[in-house]
Formats: sequence, C-alpha cells, structure tokens
Amino acid sequence: MNRALWLLGAGLVMVIAIPLVLGGSGLGGQLRQFPLDTFLLMLGMIVMCWNLNAGRLRLLLAGRGGHLGQRRAVGMVMATEFAISATPGGSGGPLTLMGLLSRQGVRPAQATAVFAVDQITDMLFFLSALASIGLYALSHTIDLRLGWMLAVPALLLIIGFGLLAALGKHHRRLLKTSGRLLRWLKVRHRSRVKLARGLIHFRHALVETLALPRLTLSLIFLLCCAHWLLRYSILYLAVSGLGQDIDWSWTFIVQMLSLAAGQLTLLPGGAGGAELSSTALLSPMIGAASAAAAVVIWRAVTFYFYLIAGAPVFFVMAGRSMLGSLLKRRSAAT
Repeated sequence: MNRALWLLGAGLVMVIAIPLVLGGSGLGGQLRQFPLDTFLLMLGMIVMCWNLNAGRLRLLLAGRGGHLGQRRAVGMVMATEFAISATPGGSGGPLTLMGLLSRQGVRPAQATAVFAVDQITDMLFFLSALASIGLYALSHTIDLRLGWMLAVPALLLIIGFGLLAALGKHHRRLLKTSGRLLRWLKVRHRSRVKLARGLIHFRHALVETLALPRLTLSLIFLLCCAHWLLRYSILYLAVSGLGQDIDWSWTFIVQMLSLAAGQLTLLPGGAGGAELSSTALLSPMIGAASAAAAVVIWRAVTFYFYLIAGAPVFFVMAGRSMLGSLLKRRSAAT
C-alpha cells in the first residue's frame, strides 16, 4: 500500500514538474493571464460530464439492482473516476464501479456486462470521431503527413471490434479451449467449472444488456458522445484561453495520443507520459510556454479536479477498506 501511495505522489509531482521544465520562464506569465471565467467553465463541463455518465449508467442498468437516483449515480461515477485517476492504468476504476454496483444489489455478471457495454460505446464513439476528423482533414488545411495519428488508433479500434465479434461468435469454442488449457495447467476441476459458469453468466448478462430497446441504446450512445465531446474540449479551451489559435480536431488527437502514451508510465493518471507527449505535440503549433501552460490547466481540470472532488465521494460511498484493497492490489501488480 505504501508503494502505491508513493506512485500516486510521484504522479502528482510529475503532472506539474514536466510542464514547468519544458515551459521555461514564460510559463508563469501564461498561467497568470488565463481567464478565471474560462477555468470555471471548464470545471462546470466536468460536472456536466459526471451527470451525463450517471445518466448513461442508469440507462444501462435498466432497473437492475433496484431504483438508482441521479444523485447516487453521479456519486458512483465520481468515485469511479477518482479510482481511475488514483491507480496505474486506471485499473482501479472497473473494480470500484463493480464494487459499488454490487452494494446496489447488481449481480457481478450484470455489473461486468454493464461495464463492458459502456466500454464498447466508448470505442464506437472514438472510431466515429476519428473517421469524422479524417474526413474533415481531407477538406481543410490540416497537415496530411500526420495521418498516422488518425490511422493507428483507428486501426487498433477496428481490430478491437473484430476480436469482440470473434469472441461473441465463437464463445463455445473459447470455453472448450480454455477448459483444456486450464486442465493442462492442472487447475482444479471445481475452479474450472466456476470459471466456465461465470463466463456463461457474463455472456447472458451481456446479451440482456445489448437487448435493451433501440431507443435506449441510441440515447446511451448520444450521452456517451456528449460526454467525450465535452471532456475532449477542455484542452481546446485551455489553448484558446491563452490567446492561441488551434483547430479543435488537433486538440482531440493530441489528447488521445497523450493519454495513451501516459499509460506506459505505469503511474496514476498516466502522469509523466501524458504531459511530455502533449507538450511535445503542441509546442510546434503554439510555442513551448503556451503549450506547457495549456497542459498544466488541462491536467488540473482532468486529473487534479477528479482527485480533489472524487476523494471524499469515494470514501463516503466505497470506504477506506475498498481504497486499501485497490492500492494493495495495484502495488502488488507493479
């Protein structure tokens, strides 16, 4: 647990330290001139994101686990986002959400299915967004030499959808193959049966979730789009608030690549990698000082604010025992 806390502390320091080093002496002046009303607007957008995700969660549950009000759903989302920001690779987020749903009375298979469909809608949004930005790039003055920024993540998403489709179509073969593998590894028969039963229950819960009315699924996807469009407009507002002109699509791509690079650091919130890559991508367009200032503001809103606002909610809803369990598990893994 101590090791996990050290990792979190290192992440908090690197979020600020890297932009300070890369921004140079002009960073302070850039931050002082940033409009307060724009910063408050950005915080308000994050609060709206929490409410949108809470609405999506309520629709996905569709009454399973009893009545879930908007206020409690927002609390679940805030606690989950806190766990994502506080653990390496965001791995604590799914465990927190499923733990909270379990306390709500949702069965583990149903909670896992809800999380899986939530992730599928996210993937579908990003694939759609990349395709739209690609079409936009073809008709506007955007450097086409950077097309790999669109092609690589789009290809990975397409491969991901292909794997999901293959798993869904050949799930029986997967169960048989995994059973033989576990038997070869000398896993006990009872454990193999328990795992197979869990996978079957998960598949049934997934089919049940995907069988929601089309109108409900469409609304879930619209809420997903609204959330990510707001969330990925934060960096654009940070750059614009500093008096710099940049295309929104560039800030979208920068955030996608930077957050992906941040996962390689194995620090909470992708600290270090996200700051280094985003500053490097923005500097040629708006200058080092402005890029570093924009990154500091962006991360203050999408990292520090998630920790500060989410921590008390997490402790109220999940409790110290769940936090200790998460930190110990991630510390052992790293």
